[in-house]
Amino acid sequence: MHKEKIRIILQSFNHTILKEACKNILDVLANEESIEKIAGPVSFPTKKRSYCVLRSPHVNKDSREQFEIRRYKKIIDIHSSSKEIINNLLILELSPGVSTELFSYK
Repeated sequence: MHKEKIRIILQSFNHTILKEACKNILDVLANEESIEKIAGPVSFPTKKRSYCVLRSPHVNKDSREQFEIRRYKKIIDIHSSSKEIINNLLILELSPGVSTELFSYK
């Protein structure tokens, strides 16, 4: 049998929802017998994007509001000998607000 490497990339703006999604994926993968190794979840640095907005469009140019968006990212690598795991992961429903990507390598 050949080994297959599956990479799951999870992204969210809320870190608690992201942790719950990782926990759900690991719970589903714990029941599989064909999994040889699970690496992760590995946290990536938080990306911050800051915005500065004028409060008034015509006057008071010194009065501004600042907003910040943080994007959290985690990666889980799975080494397996069967392709059924991909189908199980596609069926899995995660909470809204979590973006997922699946990559499969040989």
